Amino acid sequence: MFKHHLWAILYTIALVGFTVYIALDTFVLETVYDEIPEATAEVTSSVTTSITEVTEVTTVPETTTSAIETEATATVEDVEPIITDNYYSDGSITITITEYRENDTAIYVADVVLSSAEYLQTAFAKNAYGKNVTEKTSDISERVGAILAINGDYYGAQETGYVIRNGVLYRSTGSSDNEDLVIYADGSFEIISENDVTAEGLLADGAYQVLSFGPALVQSDEISVTVDEEVGKAKTSNPRTAIGIIDDLHYVFVVADGRTDESAGLSLYELAEFMQGLGVETAYNLDGGGSSTMVFNGEVINNPTSSGNSIKERKVSDIVYIGY
Repeated sequence: MFKHHLWAILYTIALVGFTVYIALDTFVLETVYDEIPEATAEVTSSVTTSITEVTEVTTVPETTTSAIETEATATVEDVEPIITDNYYSDGSITITITEYRENDTAIYVADVVLSSAEYLQTAFAKNAYGKNVTEKTSDISERVGAILAINGDYYGAQETGYVIRNGVLYRSTGSSDNEDLVIYADGSFEIISENDVTAEGLLADGAYQVLSFGPALVQSDEISVTVDEEVGKAKTSNPRTAIGIIDDLHYVFVVADGRTDESAGLSLYELAEFMQGLGVETAYNLDGGGSSTMVFNGEVINNPTSSGNSIKERKVSDIVYIGY
């Protein structure tokens, strides 16, 4: 009789232990699959070499040599940016922050105009691709020197969904339900279904970033979600994060507060309506809830919360940002 109960006890302990391990492995334990190499002096060297070679083979009229040399050697750092609490401009990047109040919700909009698509970038938490590798949006932003940043798609909480970041393919396992945002090297946007194209195919076509959360909010200027459609089928108001494109190299980053007495939050349809009102051609829903965070010039400018009881950032796996 005792042996029978002993085996039952041991089996129960083993089962509980295994269940706890699975839960920890799924939601807590960090697993790094790939560390992202830091930029090295070799890159600077190759750029310098290229500039030198051009200088050596180019003949410049004597009267204009001084002006062209000055322009060629000037860098972004030489241009004194104009910075206020809600504005940044340095000649290559212009960002204007506006706070709206709609549907009893505080909504923060960063209107972004770039001279080059290279300034629209993404970054991983702790500079590593993996599962449960997380860091606050503000901390990732500070590390990469972002001027503006929002949380990304929280790829690390999923087992599937394409992951292409800064031109590198990290995950090619798709899901039949996934609707992704593709950002191409020229800065253009496209919404795709993972049913219709492989990650390798997207990379070959010039995809520079692929974000896999969704759904698409606006396509070809038209709202593409229904009134009842919702992430997780919650059909409720929540904090939200979205990104949209208005025109070539003209974007909006949007974060809506929610779950507090001061800000109710938005449904997906309300968010889509708001994005359409901003004049976007394409808009896409990113991870929301407690993840929704906007950082501008080193400061968190919205009120991120998971429960509504306290205002604090949730750690996330990635960000989308504007910077050099």
